[in-house]
Amino acid sequence: MFRALPTEERTQNMKARDYLWCALNLMLDREEAMARLCPPCREEAEEERCPACGMPTGELTAAQNASFDQERYEQLKRGERL
Repeated sequence: MFRALPTEERTQNMKARDYLWCALNLMLDREEAMARLCPPCREEAEEERCPACGMPTGELTAAQNASFDQERYEQLKRGERL
């Protein structure tokens, strides 16, 4: 993306604040690009999609476990026996 290899001196000299600056600017660039889209296109662009085929994945995201039982978790957290 930045046309710099990890082995290059300029990359090795980067500090944590430099990486943070890059990440923040990437985020701002994405927000600006999204702001230029019409509402239907923006909604489609914000959908979670499969990285392999591009089909919508639905409600679930990579951080969610489809078999996770929130109610059971809450009961166990309160120390209740099932």
